[in-house]
This record gives sequence, C-alpha cells and structure tokens, in this order.
Amino acid sequence: MLKKKQREIIGAAILKYRVKAGFSQEALAEKADVHPNYVGRIERGQCAPTVEILLRIADALEIRPYKIFLKL
Repeated sequence: MLKKKQREIIGAAILKYRVKAGFSQEALAEKADVHPNYVGRIERGQCAPTVEILLRIADALEIRPYKIFLKL
C-alpha cells in the first residue's frame, strides 16, 4: 500500500505531464480508458492506481512509466 505522500507525488507527476500534453482530465481518461473521476482522484493523491492503470496513463501521455516515479 502506498503512503499518502507517495500517492501525492505520483498524482502530481501525472498532473504535470497531463498539463504539458495539453489534455483535460476527461481527454486523458478517454485515452487511458479509465473514468475521468478516477484520474482526478489519482492526481489529488486520494487513491493508489494499479500498475496496469499507471501503464495505460503513461502510454496515453506518451511518456515512459518511470517518469511518474522519479521523485519517490
């Protein structure tokens, strides 16, 4: 189980790359095939996404998955 701080770091990284890509939460959710509310909860550090979800989000953002974890 991820600690709150770790979830917040992951969420902040996803938010940073989403904004850099010019996606709304809804657009990212559609590309990653997840619910838009789930993207918001991940970005706010409220939940810990599975590895599968993180890989889909990284793919949708066209980044390598390790970039999400750089500050952990």
